[in-house]
Amino acid sequence: MKVLIIGANGQVGKHLVEKIQKTETIQAKAMIRKAEQAKYFEDLGAETVLVDLEGETKQIEDAAKDVDAVVFTAGSGPNTGPDKTMLIDLDAAIKSIKATINAGVERYIMVSSFDTTREEIQNAIKDAPAFAPYVVAKHYADDWLRKTNLKHTIVHPGMLTNDAGVGKVEAAHTTARAEIPREDVAEVILACLENESTINKEFQVVTGEKSVKEAITAL
Repeated sequence: MKVLIIGANGQVGKHLVEKIQKTETIQAKAMIRKAEQAKYFEDLGAETVLVDLEGETKQIEDAAKDVDAVVFTAGSGPNTGPDKTMLIDLDAAIKSIKATINAGVERYIMVSSFDTTREEIQNAIKDAPAFAPYVVAKHYADDWLRKTNLKHTIVHPGMLTNDAGVGKVEAAHTTARAEIPREDVAEVILACLENESTINKEFQVVTGEKSVKEAITAL
């Protein structure tokens, strides 16, 4: 299986490419924005492709034509404004979904936010208005994906940390808010790629007591 990782140069993306390249059955294709980012992935033996997420859908479609699955783990980042949130977390996400369909790829995994419900949008408007555009973007990107015929999985990770992964998580439709290392999120995505029982499911995931494979298999 070859997997296109959109947002490969992000922190979750880098962990994911590294983990994929250690498997015997999956190969990563890292989608990056700058040529100078390529060496990191090439040293792992991964293929790279240069695509600007703010460009045309056709660029993403061309990058996806030879893969079996697409993972969207891109994000505008915490230091950008609502404009970049709309361009990356909403528009680019939807373009990547369209591109996946156009390329004839059936499997798509979305790394979303912990809670993208309408209720959470209203909570953000009231309690954290600067965060509200991000929740809105994720809400509609997730909703767009659900309405397609793609074999999709939506992963809702808790508060991301840069701690070393512990390999233990809690995964369920709804969990209590908690943290999770980015490395463990990457492990969860890999488990989803390896487990077809996650198709057409979405779940929240935080640090817990079960091994990643056990937690994902039990969904």
